[in-house]
Amino acid sequence: MIIFDAFLLSIIPPILTGVPDLFGGLILLIIGALIIILIVAAAIVLLPAIIVAIVVWYFSGSFLYAGIAFLIVAIISAIAMSD
Repeated sequence: MIIFDAFLLSIIPPILTGVPDLFGGLILLIIGALIIILIVAAAIVLLPAIIVAIVVWYFSGSFLYAGIAFLIVAIISAIAMSD
């Protein structure tokens, strides 16, 4: 089976070599960097809400109250950031 796979791979020419491969890699690198930047930006915006939710959960022990606190602070942060 391995010999058959090697034979098929030797017949099929590589599709992306050289310049197209370089451009494809650069495009994927840029997309990955943008995704990381968006995740970090979202974490920074939601940081106060996360901290409040952790404090509420620590004192109350309830995930429901922590979730409600998170949503309230996240909505306030979103409104404050839009102005």
